[in-house]
Amino acid sequence: MRVHLGSDHAGLELKDHLMAWLVDHEHEVVDHGPFVHDPLDDYPVFCLRAAEGVAQDRAEGLDSLGVVIGGSGNGEQIAANKVTGIRCALAWSEETASLAREHNDANVVSVGGRMHPVEDMTRFVEVFLTTPFSGDERHVRRIGQLSTYDETRELPPLPESALRGPADA
Repeated sequence: MRVHLGSDHAGLELKDHLMAWLVDHEHEVVDHGPFVHDPLDDYPVFCLRAAEGVAQDRAEGLDSLGVVIGGSGNGEQIAANKVTGIRCALAWSEETASLAREHNDANVVSVGGRMHPVEDMTRFVEVFLTTPFSGDERHVRRIGQLSTYDETRELPPLPESALRGPADA
């Protein structure tokens, strides 16, 4: 599988570790940077490129996922989610990494290089990359709503339960 990587200075060490780990596990790695430690770098520069790489690969029918890394992973997740077609989840445990794929068919995962030991974060990425999407109808429906909104900017209709007032409940 092709895996796109992007980080900032706080995630550089983990990104470099993951790059070697991914190659050892027979993944094709595309490193979008950074390539040197610069404490003033801006994560959007690298994370947007990683997410764009995943989106482009998927548009071409290629099996591709992404990993974005920062100090906390929050900003990197926000950046990746700005790219049309990307669903980036912040993983802070094996369970959140697994659920991101199983329930949300996330195609990019964000991890915080300052939040956990390297071994734990490597495991979160491994779980993310190896967990398939469940394909359950409710998850497909929800992802469809997000995709439609992404394309049209039209909100999904409210369900019947949301149209009733508190007195009707």
